[in-house]
Amino acid sequence: MTADRTADRAWRVEAIRRIEADYTRSADTHLIRLDLPHHPGITLYLKDESSHPTGSLKHRLARSLFLYALCNAWIGRDTCVIEASSGSTAVSEAYFARMLGLRFIAVVPASTAAPKLDAIRFYGGEIHAVDDPRTVYDIAHRLAAETGGHYLDQFTYAERATDWRGNNNIAESIFAQMAAEETPVPTWVVCGAGTGGTSATIGRYIAYQRHATQLCVADPVHSIFHRHFADRTAVALPEGCASRIEGIGRPRVEASFIPSVIDRMIAVEDAASIGAMRALSRRLGRRVGGSTGTNLVAVMRLAEEMASAQQSGAIVTILCDGGERYGCTYYDDDWLSARSVSWQEHEQDVQAFLI
Repeated sequence: MTADRTADRAWRVEAIRRIEADYTRSADTHLIRLDLPHHPGITLYLKDESSHPTGSLKHRLARSLFLYALCNAWIGRDTCVIEASSGSTAVSEAYFARMLGLRFIAVVPASTAAPKLDAIRFYGGEIHAVDDPRTVYDIAHRLAAETGGHYLDQFTYAERATDWRGNNNIAESIFAQMAAEETPVPTWVVCGAGTGGTSATIGRYIAYQRHATQLCVADPVHSIFHRHFADRTAVALPEGCASRIEGIGRPRVEASFIPSVIDRMIAVEDAASIGAMRALSRRLGRRVGGSTGTNLVAVMRLAEEMASAQQSGAIVTILCDGGERYGCTYYDDDWLSARSVSWQEHEQDVQAFLI
């Protein structure tokens, strides 16, 4: 073995050790129980992913993507790491890149909330903003070629980088935490889809463990995923059609989106997501992000259907991130008004559901 190859291997071993040590120092995320007074017998649980070191569900994905790339020897001592991301994934990846002493470039839509960009920069990441979100993939590939770097490509590798059989993935964590509850096997798990990695992991884990739980994916109405779920020939949105909810929904079907593991999809209007987000923030006494609101709208529909059918049980959904990064967007009434987002009635409906 040459000296360079020996040094590369030693660096990779140390890089993996650092990431694993960081994981070992972290506690699991909380599972918050909320009783639903208007639906006795149905309990809501929120898997609070905002408590990760980088503040979102994407921390799990970033860790998995880095470990996957390291174990494939795609990342080395001097590799520039690149990602196409609307914000949260890039924040988490910048965290791990800094941990390993690597340069990181995030290719982001120009509309990404400024606090997310600030968080990427806080961890030493660089921003490459693009006006057309559909170009992020090609530009990420181009930057990887120009720098001799590695494009992590969350949209391709999310579903395969995570060990869906276990190893403390989010599904294993949910079911372990539910074990002591009155209903240890929930009727539904509800999540969103950005890459599709989370829904693929949860759906596969449910099947592998032979649980009766069903998986529902809540999707922005201006996303291709729910359309593809209903009609596999639908693979891209018309030009100019885009969701305002950061982190979930896509204009094209991504390689990591696996519709066959999903039992149901519910399309959610952006205004409903914003209203639900605000209602849940009031209920919890702290702000949550827009994709959590999307999940909650789907939860409300499922709970009402269960109540109508006189079913009892539990619904688990994901609190994807905190709302601090959306103070200048989703929590700014003027910003919403300028974009004709009428969220107030939706907030009232969800507030009535929660209280």
